[in-house]
Formats: sequence, C-alpha cells, structure tokens
Amino acid sequence: MGKTFSEKILGRKAGKAVQTGEVVTVSPDHVLSHDNTAAIVKEFQKLGIDRVKAPDKLVVILDHVVPAAAEKYALNHKNIREFIAAQGVKNFFDVSHGICHQVLTEAGLAVPGALILGADSHTPSYGALGAFSAGIGRSEVASVWATDEIWLRVPETIRVEMNGRLRKGVYAKDAILYLIGREGADRANYMAVEYAGSAAAEFSIGSRLVFCNMAAEMGAKNGYFAPDEITLEYLRDRAREGFDAVESDADAVYAAELKLDLGAIGPQVACPHTVDNVVPVDRVQGTPFHQALIGTCTNGRLEDLEAAARIFKGRRVHQGIRVLIIPASRMEYLAALRSGILEVFVEAGCLILNPGCGPCLGAHQGILAPGEVALSTANRNFRGRMGSRDSEIYLASPATVAASAIMGKITDPREYL
Repeated sequence: MGKTFSEKILGRKAGKAVQTGEVVTVSPDHVLSHDNTAAIVKEFQKLGIDRVKAPDKLVVILDHVVPAAAEKYALNHKNIREFIAAQGVKNFFDVSHGICHQVLTEAGLAVPGALILGADSHTPSYGALGAFSAGIGRSEVASVWATDEIWLRVPETIRVEMNGRLRKGVYAKDAILYLIGREGADRANYMAVEYAGSAAAEFSIGSRLVFCNMAAEMGAKNGYFAPDEITLEYLRDRAREGFDAVESDADAVYAAELKLDLGAIGPQVACPHTVDNVVPVDRVQGTPFHQALIGTCTNGRLEDLEAAARIFKGRRVHQGIRVLIIPASRMEYLAALRSGILEVFVEAGCLILNPGCGPCLGAHQGILAPGEVALSTANRNFRGRMGSRDSEIYLASPATVAASAIMGKITDPREYL
C-alpha cells in the first residue's frame, strides 16, 4: 500500500514508517513566528530555560503592525529585537521586508521535503513549494524552541484533482473560493489537502501559494503541490539548502478524492461573515462597498498586482471608494515599481501602503468603521477582522476587486477584459 506525501515526510522525520492517525515525534527544519514572538518569549521563559535549543531553525519576521503604530507595538518590536540578538537568531527579518509567508518563501527557506511549523494559521502556504508546513500555537512554538521537538498527528489526505483551464477573468483565488464554498470551511479539519491532476502543474508558484494559503480556510493542517520544473526554477538561485523532494505514491490511500473542473468556474465572491459563504459574482453584483484592499499574503504578488493594474489602467477609482494596495513584500513592491504598475495605481486614485499585514487583520491601516463594507483579496472575512464588528467583508480576486472599485459596486471583472 502506497504512502501519501504527509505519511512519507513525517515518517522520514520520525525515522520510521508511519501511517495516517499515528502520533509521531519530529524535529522541524524551521519554526516561524512574527510580531507574536514577544508573547512566545513569555511562554518560553515560563519553562525556566535560558537558551533556544536550535536558534538556526528560528525564522522571525516582523510584519503584522509595521512600522509600529503605537507605543505598545514599538515596545513589542523592541523586545523581539533584543531576544533575537541575545539568542543569536540569524533568520530575522525586520519591518522593511514584508509579510512573513512571502518573505520566508522568497528567502529560499521553503523547499521541497522540508518540515516547517509556524505560529500563524496560514503557515500551510509553503506547501506550494512541496514542503509540509503547518500552523501551531504559541505555547507549542515555545516548547519547540526549548526542545527542538514536537508531537504531530499524521493527517489524512484529501486529494483535489484539478482538470481543465481557468477562463479569462478567472484566477486561482476564484478556484479556491469555489472549492471552499462547495466543500465547507470544516471539510478538511486536521487533514492534508493535496492539489493534483493535469491542471495542477500549470499554476505559477504565486497561484500555488494562493491554494495552499487558503487550505487553512478549509480547516486543513497543510496544503501541498508536488514539486516540478516550475518549483525547481523558482528555487534555482534561491534555495538556501539542499533538498530531497517527497511525493505521494501512485497507489497512496486518500480519505477523499475531489474533482475540480477549472473551466466551469467563474469569478467568485465570499460573502460575510464566513469564507465558505461563496457565490458567483453575478449573485452579488451591484452590492455597494466603501473600501477595497488588493494585496496581502494571499494576493499581493506581482501577478496579482498586474491583474488589477490591467483593469485600472486609464481608469479612475469610483468616487467614495478607498482603494488600498499592499504588496506582499519589498521584493514584490520593487518589481511592481520597476514595471510601472505602481504608477498605474496612483494615477487611478489608489493608496499604496508599505508591505505588511496592515489592513488584513484590522490592527492599523484602513480599519473599517461600523456599517462600512470592504471588498478584499485577503483570506478571511470573519466579523471584526478588519476593524468594527459591525462592518462587513467580501472576498474576491484582484481583478474582481479592481473592476468593482471602478464601478463603486461589486462587478464582474470580465466586463473590463
């Protein structure tokens, strides 16, 4: 009987053959934390241990409230910098780099066959590069810092066979929203989601990051694409370490096998207040809103910004709409700057923010007031996510958000393409 990707990689880390449902003790390759590192430090100190066991494995990226928006955030960042210096952590990325998931990927730390754990629920993103990556709690991260080990349950795997081709005006974001809407937000609770099929290999790394990032919105422990030439090309001058790719066996046993016909999908919108409350764009066409957000770790890469810029070029943002553009990282910001895309956004009337989480989590930058409505490319639309609990958030692709910002109401982007 064959093994899934998750069974094989956790078995490799455990040093034995394992099967679904088994609990294993493993040592991760990298452990991610961000602005919540200060809180993890407090948990770590409660253990009575002075030194992190494997400081070279820590990856700390300040991205949530950057630059510091109030004294409490500034103190938080200060404490993190002091801890990082004292522990000799080399993989530290201060406030100028961008969102943790994009930065870790760009830095070549996410490679096929790696085991990456992080104190952030969207850590499954790195499955786009063939890694097993999963979010864990702050106290768990503190424990890993102390011991360099953790217990993990080997997850069952749902295989998503993707066939066909996305039509014009439809993107990876639409496909994953459609899947989550069809299957439900709890369909993959503590399971792995493996994206496969003839169409999987056609997606860019950016699009694969969208799928794996939002696997968390199905409840998944990790998402995964099998490494291929696109993966190797991305990592060619980027990977910091050697790697050994892991793939599911042809006769692996899956908990479920789902079909996804990409050609049958149109632009999708997730309506308040859950990510699985998804409808085709024409069901909500004409819905007014106040603020648009294009960017975040889900859709803030160059290909996303290009999709939005093609629609904004030569047009103006509708009066009364605020459009926030937030590149996923400094590298993506520079790429957009050099391509002329940022000029298109500014001329259209958009506001460009520094790379970071910013408006996505509602801590600062673009917080919604009571009664306001946002249309966002982010990954979550929970009540209160972007500010007031009496606001509403719709989720869509960068193209849908751009077209809607021009019209002043939710609009099918294919009208502009």
